[in-house]
Amino acid sequence: MKKRTVLIPLVVAALAVAAVLLIRSSASSRPEASQPSGQQRPPTVRTQPAVREALSVVLELTGSVEPYRLARLAGPAEGPVTDLRVREGDRVRTGDPLLSIGRRTGVDALIVSLQEELKKEQDNLRRTRQLVVREAVPAEQLDQATVAVERVRAQLVQAEERAQDYAIAAPWNGVVSHVLVKEGEFVAPRMPLLEMYDPSSLVIQAAVPERHAAEVRRGMRVEVRLDAYPTETMSGRIDRVYPYLDLASRTRTMEIALDESVDLLPGMFARLRVLLETADEAVVVPLEAIVATPGGKAVYVVEEGKAVRRPVQTGIEDGNRIQIVAGVRPGDQIIVAGNENLRDGVAVSLSGEKKAGDAHNPDTASHSGQQKPQRQDEPR
Repeated sequence: MKKRTVLIPLVVAALAVAAVLLIRSSASSRPEASQPSGQQRPPTVRTQPAVREALSVVLELTGSVEPYRLARLAGPAEGPVTDLRVREGDRVRTGDPLLSIGRRTGVDALIVSLQEELKKEQDNLRRTRQLVVREAVPAEQLDQATVAVERVRAQLVQAEERAQDYAIAAPWNGVVSHVLVKEGEFVAPRMPLLEMYDPSSLVIQAAVPERHAAEVRRGMRVEVRLDAYPTETMSGRIDRVYPYLDLASRTRTMEIALDESVDLLPGMFARLRVLLETADEAVVVPLEAIVATPGGKAVYVVEEGKAVRRPVQTGIEDGNRIQIVAGVRPGDQIIVAGNENLRDGVAVSLSGEKKAGDAHNPDTASHSGQQKPQRQDEPR
């Protein structure tokens, strides 16, 4: 009997604990008192005002400094290089001797032989003229002697010209950029000997991808930065656009002339920003504000707490900004986040606003101005 009496209080206590746990579980599963059953919170969005500002479309390219007047001089015949007078970096003027190619022995021997033959034919011409005067020989022999002298003289001139062609001279004023041979080196016909360029012909060349080939035009402004002058930003303009695309690279070459005088060298690396289009007084919104609708492009504007869809006509783009030509006024609060699944006229909650019931929610309190304590090892 005593044993049964002891068990009854224990059973009662266990039932009481179970009842308390059941009540707490039921309470935690009920809808929040501040959120009536069946009522949904309005979607949270983030807005940004439309602004009026200048907007530009810029094409960024890289290029290099190149001379459009460049000479690659080659040898007219074979022979050893003699009298090499220039080195890389030397400035030369039109007609300055650069180097010579030794004349072949055969050419020298031919000249000597022709000189001797010419002397003989000239002596024969004098004798024939005297004989014709004395009527010792017919006049036809004088004509033949004259023709023989002219023939040998022409051969001698040709041989001497061949010998003179072996002297290489500067075709115009310029700078020697590459010397490709050494003194005494034997060269063959059409073998490159040296290169030179005209420093006044240096321009910046850039390759424009095919998708932008039709957008670049002569006279467009260009911002130029040269790696050789990293702290300077220079201005220029497109001076020439080639009328064709390179078949291998599918690019169109353009040349840029700088406005200011700069010491340029062939091969310098250039970074370019080509101003393709500009709008000085554009109404601008972030690109993420644009949504696609069956009727075309649109944005959502917050009016009296609701998202109002407005069809828009867009203009130029610059990175993450876009021009609104029609449909938006400066100052309109444009929804830029949370606009993916919005419906026209739906009530919205702005990001950062305190929602009903959040004052009693410790999780949302920290987002409405109360910061959680920062650990000493957390970055500030």
